[in-house]
Amino acid sequence: MDSTNKQNGNVVAIITMIFLFGMISFVTNLAAPIGVIWKQQPGIEGSNALGMMGNMMNFLAYLFMGIPAGKLLTKIGYKKTALAAIGIGFFGVLIQYLSGTLGLGSQLFGLPTNFYIYLLGAFVAGFSVCMLNTVVNPMLTLLGGGGKKGNQFVQIGGTFNSLMGTLTPMLVGALIGSVTKNTVIADVNPVLFIAMGVFVVAFVLLSFIPITDPQLQSEHIVFESSPWAFRHFVFGVISIFLYVGVEVGIPGTLNFFLSDPDPTKGAQMDPATAATIAGFVAGTYWFLMLIGRFISSFISGKVSSKVQLTVASTLAIVLILGAIAAPIATKVSMPVFTGAGFSMAQVPMTALLLVLCGLCTSVMWGSIFNLAVEGLGKYTAMASGTFMMMVVGGGVLPLFQNWIADVTTYKASYGVIVIALAFILFYAAVGSKNVNKNIKVD
Repeated sequence: MDSTNKQNGNVVAIITMIFLFGMISFVTNLAAPIGVIWKQQPGIEGSNALGMMGNMMNFLAYLFMGIPAGKLLTKIGYKKTALAAIGIGFFGVLIQYLSGTLGLGSQLFGLPTNFYIYLLGAFVAGFSVCMLNTVVNPMLTLLGGGGKKGNQFVQIGGTFNSLMGTLTPMLVGALIGSVTKNTVIADVNPVLFIAMGVFVVAFVLLSFIPITDPQLQSEHIVFESSPWAFRHFVFGVISIFLYVGVEVGIPGTLNFFLSDPDPTKGAQMDPATAATIAGFVAGTYWFLMLIGRFISSFISGKVSSKVQLTVASTLAIVLILGAIAAPIATKVSMPVFTGAGFSMAQVPMTALLLVLCGLCTSVMWGSIFNLAVEGLGKYTAMASGTFMMMVVGGGVLPLFQNWIADVTTYKASYGVIVIALAFILFYAAVGSKNVNKNIKVD
């Protein structure tokens, strides 16, 4: 009977973690499509770097909250940490909503005053998703018992994460339609209302769900060493930093590229429909991530994380190089996922190749995390907090990439992505080997 209750408890915990995984993606993926509006506002005047600042603030929060979130996890447990994260997330989205009503028409240091309010909201929301990530990843890994099974559970959670990532830019793109200087941030208020409603429902439901912390069997955990003593963890931290930048930078910059009305830099799309098509194309990237994670959730029990990461990073490099080389004038008919189904859209071949990268990036997060925490034992919670700090790469790399796009071209900016993927390939092939197996972790 006890065994049956424990198994049922595990199922409930797994389903809960998968739902939280989806919330992470929903909040995170609001930044890039909303940034399309901000970059057209007076005082910002088409700057890609400033348009990506909301995304930057969202991920910058990881740098400040990663370690505290890991410590909070060991002190109050998974459930209370998740509840605190959900509460913070609600207020983060609320502040973003207020940016559409406060400080309108005024400027501070040459930028719209309400832009700073929006950035504050994105930063607060970043605290939330950092804490949720700190809870979800180690718990799914530990519930799966580590190894291939642990990676399989993370990939299952990642599938739902990608589903929300697929729908979010499409929803925002459909709401705003064509973006002009007359488009205001209040146009996406319905999405923000939905986000706040999801947080409220999640808080209420989670309050009634019993969750047992799988690795906190003793009352005190003493870290005689630290995860930094493990070389494969150190390289894994760098890889996570670069990977999140790759995952966000590919579709985020692609969204800007397709919706940019400047005929000398943009994709030369019809301005009346460019933002909507860009949202659908970016959403299709996340849809392919969903497909990749769904497939990986079946094969991860048999195919190692090392093999998956090696193949995925190699193929991604080939696709990115092809996207850089393809002329903008070369257009192809691409099936884009609209949320209800597929329709055909004329886009540069560059866009199609970049979207296909979603299949590659789909397996990277789970594979890197799984390889990096393998053999860490009781240091896993501390390692998870450190990992969350490095998710700041999702803000730093896209910001740097879009600065490159501002001074050169969108396609040239993807050189940043190629370099990042090259390191991830190194990690898969060499850096992920645990050479510190003699360190006692039990």
